[in-house]
Amino acid sequence: MLQLQCMLFLFMGTGVLAAKAGIITAEGRKSMTDLVIDIVLPCNIIISFYVEFSPETLASMGRIFIAALGIQCLQLFLSRILYRQRETERRKIMQYGTICSNAGYLGNPVAEGLYGATGLLYTSVYLIPARIFLWSAGLSLFTDAGRKDIVKKLLTHPCIIAVEIGLVLMLGRITLPAMAETALRSIGSCTTVLSMLTIGAVVAESDVCALISRDSLYYCFVRLLLIPGIVLCAGLMLHWEPVLLGISVILAGMPAGATTTLLAGKYHGDAAFASQCTVLSTLLSMAAVPMWCMFLINVG
Repeated sequence: MLQLQCMLFLFMGTGVLAAKAGIITAEGRKSMTDLVIDIVLPCNIIISFYVEFSPETLASMGRIFIAALGIQCLQLFLSRILYRQRETERRKIMQYGTICSNAGYLGNPVAEGLYGATGLLYTSVYLIPARIFLWSAGLSLFTDAGRKDIVKKLLTHPCIIAVEIGLVLMLGRITLPAMAETALRSIGSCTTVLSMLTIGAVVAESDVCALISRDSLYYCFVRLLLIPGIVLCAGLMLHWEPVLLGISVILAGMPAGATTTLLAGKYHGDAAFASQCTVLSTLLSMAAVPMWCMFLINVG
């Protein structure tokens, strides 16, 4: 875990330096984000389904899906009761950031680093309910999203399409040509590096001293400590298997996603506060995530 965390820090630090030097511009960072979400991560997801199919594997995928759905419902419930005293625009940001985390971006390299291909497979399944809530309950905080728009966004999301392709390959026991498999693995292997470089570029654009406020710290407490703490207690009481417990706790404790800032800016929300929550929670997650990992190792 220490080696993994040091590696992630180095990648993120490289992103900070590249942004400070003007190598990664704001436009370049957006392009890198699109590249990861639309191409690199889907390739990684497809390869994660390249496992020996068995009834046990299918059962494990079902359990992680149910656990993820329960966690999303928990986050939705907490988002509606924890921020009632906050000003309306800030409340929307905190609610969205509680419902929708950065599990799909930062969670993948952490899960893969800890649990290998199994962790990546579980993460791919875990993120299905997360993306459903993102484009429904999450988006509704900023705009009145119609049902057709929600369904369209879900069905056309590259990562959802990758999951569907992966399931067909796994259940049908279909083997891709060696050249195609090698290409997918090579592209997918860039996920961790590109993700952390992009996060580093986001950090470089922010004034760290201006990030800290009572509301942003409170949000980080909920996102990084309270939610994964509740998931951990629930998992221990329900006697979840170690990998299921680990993936659920780690992904439940991910920081705010970049979409928090993007949607706030697009729909005239408090984009400055959204940026504070995103960057501060990302920075603090560099300490919180290893803490949860070490705790899970001791529990296991």
